[in-house]
Amino acid sequence: MIKQLRPAATSQHVMQMARDLFEREANTLGKVGNHPQVPRLLDYFEANNEFYLVQEYISGSTLQQEVKRSGPFSEAGVKQFLSEVLPMLHYIHSQKVIHRDIKPANLIRRSQDRKLVLIDFGAVKDQVSPERLGASEQTALTQYAIGTPGYAPPEQMAMRPVYASDIYAVGVTSLYLLTGKSPKDMEYDPATGEILWREQVHISDHLTDVLKKVLDVSVRHRYQNATEVLRALDLEPYLDSLARNMVSQPNHRNGRPLPHSGDPNEPTSGSSPSARMAAAIRARQAAKAIADPQQSEATAIQPGSPRRRTMVQAAHSLTTLNSRGSAGNSATTVPKPSAEDLLAAYAKGKRDFSNYDLNGLNLNKTDLSSANFHQAQLQKTSLQGANLMNADFGRASLAQASLKNAKLARAYLSHADLAGADLRGADLSYAHLSNANLRSANLCGADLTGAKVSDEQLATARTNWSTVHPSGKRGLW
Repeated sequence: MIKQLRPAATSQHVMQMARDLFEREANTLGKVGNHPQVPRLLDYFEANNEFYLVQEYISGSTLQQEVKRSGPFSEAGVKQFLSEVLPMLHYIHSQKVIHRDIKPANLIRRSQDRKLVLIDFGAVKDQVSPERLGASEQTALTQYAIGTPGYAPPEQMAMRPVYASDIYAVGVTSLYLLTGKSPKDMEYDPATGEILWREQVHISDHLTDVLKKVLDVSVRHRYQNATEVLRALDLEPYLDSLARNMVSQPNHRNGRPLPHSGDPNEPTSGSSPSARMAAAIRARQAAKAIADPQQSEATAIQPGSPRRRTMVQAAHSLTTLNSRGSAGNSATTVPKPSAEDLLAAYAKGKRDFSNYDLNGLNLNKTDLSSANFHQAQLQKTSLQGANLMNADFGRASLAQASLKNAKLARAYLSHADLAGADLRGADLSYAHLSNANLRSANLCGADLTGAKVSDEQLATARTNWSTVHPSGKRGLW
């Protein structure tokens, strides 16, 4: 998918402001795009005074389309929705990002695996220290895309969004799922501004109480984060089973299954018009870079480093995307490949190995960085010394896998089963290990600096004096 920003004027001041806003959004997308339910940012660039974001294409139906096609959700359906969207929101907030435009039209149920994907981060706003911004710049940054009226709470409409603002939007989305009515079609209390929704839904008192607090117009009385909502719903212990049900079974509502697209000709990221358009744009830019390297360097955006990679190098990422898209999104059930087949596919640009059976393969010292092994089977697989940085192992089974000295920096391992895994000397710095099973995992000498993991999880694993704490300190827990 390609998103284009075309400034209203081409004066130096306007162009610089547009460039700053564009780079801010690209950097934010780069931070959050390492989650399996957020589209990855593939590239971004400037061409002819216009700015382009190239993101992973997501094939599927939005929740708005589902409701219009099949009718409102049941209470169980809304709880399933909350059990999947709230952990995703927790991750986004952990990256210090506020989405600011959560609504049914921005949540797609991906055709490939039936998982919800949150799209359109055009309204995102980094957490910015007021001390570092003057009032005029703050106004310039927040006057763009403050969200969708009705889904955005009062503090966000006043340009003061907080994490709890996204919680409110999730609540209004839940009302839409339950009633099929958008906020503009609902009545409001003129004195408080609260949505008058309770007579329009037939749900348990428990869910009513939770939604009441989610939808409180006072940000101080609202749930402050996604974890608080999950705890109130008593969903924390059941997240695994709920997520498995959503992936492995059709989503039934009022006795009717949701339509599921099994069309193998459905467009993928590699064959979509946006991917072809991006390739054409980048080809022109690559030609310009070869013809006039100085001009290319002058117009290339520089996200935090003195020199951005050239347009020729960047065009390679789109070639990789095309290979990946054509190879990785077609089948629900995949055969078990050999180690050689897997590495050959990776070398050709394929990155999606979700749900693959990779049990027992020997992948020692291989480079599989940024690959997607979501829900893959990797029991007793040998990955000693492998480069797995930024890889996605969410809900994957790595029981008794050998990951000695593996590079797992910033890997996503949420809800992964690592029982009995050998992680001696592994680099797990800034890895996301929330809710991972670490029982009897060997973490002796592992580096967990900055990792998202609880003391309770680590208490079930084996550690020694050379294990590095998430705080950066060495020693036993």
